[in-house]
Amino acid sequence: METVNLPENGVLFCWKSPSNIALIKYWGKKGNQVPANASLSMTLSEAYTITQLRARNNKKGAGPEVTFRFEGALNNEFGVRIESFIKSVMPWFSFPKDVLLEIESGNNFPHSAGIASSASSMSALSLCLCSLENWFTGGSDETSDFFRKASFISRIGSGSACRSVYGKMAVWGGHQAVDGSHDEYAVPTSFDLHPVFDDLLDTVLIVDPGKKKVSSSIGHNLMKDHAFAEARYHQANANLTSLLLALKQGDWNAFALIVENEALSLHAMMMTSIPGYLLMHPNTLSIIERITEYRKQTGARVCYTLDAGPNIHLLYPKSAENEAGILIKELKNYCYKEYIIEDSMGKGPEKLKCR
Repeated sequence: METVNLPENGVLFCWKSPSNIALIKYWGKKGNQVPANASLSMTLSEAYTITQLRARNNKKGAGPEVTFRFEGALNNEFGVRIESFIKSVMPWFSFPKDVLLEIESGNNFPHSAGIASSASSMSALSLCLCSLENWFTGGSDETSDFFRKASFISRIGSGSACRSVYGKMAVWGGHQAVDGSHDEYAVPTSFDLHPVFDDLLDTVLIVDPGKKKVSSSIGHNLMKDHAFAEARYHQANANLTSLLLALKQGDWNAFALIVENEALSLHAMMMTSIPGYLLMHPNTLSIIERITEYRKQTGARVCYTLDAGPNIHLLYPKSAENEAGILIKELKNYCYKEYIIEDSMGKGPEKLKCR
């Protein structure tokens, strides 16, 4: 397409997209946001980004131009980064380059809270861009091809974002046990979760709300020459095979063992890289020890995971909500100002009516 033909007030799209928490971690990548191992995540429900995109006519030859507001305030720094991202993905879109894109975005959760804001924000933006393409081409926002493309575009902006395009659980990265799995986009799990896992809850225990000392991008790059990289990739792929079986069979003990092993392995890679670094805090370790002790003492179906930071996700089925609640009251003492976020497994993105 060579020319823009938009209404005077432009066209407007709005998507609400959730974050996710990886249960099988990906750590290390190659090429253009291609994972070194397959990963599996649980989509969250209450931690999300809402992004609104208005496309207007623009002067010919300008290329996509972007203005960006975050939570109501103009943010030129992020606007430049988003414009660069959009220009980088234009070869995959069938809409004119000569557009002005007015983007507004906001999260319902704070940055650095142990919840990946890049996953929710980049997936929401990518869904808006795919909707814009459909406005020009007459396509549908309800097809599997639409979400696959949104996942593909999301991945280029933020690897973990490609999994947020789907509800419940999703796999990113080619894996022999997952039909249709691919390194360039995520796919939803193709089986019904056992009832034990169909209503998972997630209480995020905020040990430190501050920005982490080492970014995930730097951490991924340190895997390139890591002495244990190949063993880690083998471990992750084997753990994914085992976790899929546990999710089908309702084996909570196997689920807890694998998920916690993945969390500790992720941080082991950080500690043993060159240079090594430590993102867990003393209270992180105290929480991990107490969760393990409580499970042994009571038999409660609780387990933990954490991403590249100090904050803990406590996972448990709704049937264990009372036992988990007793534990959470105690664990609040290890949190920053007793700060926690209550969440659960979610249904995935939602297209909203524009305001």
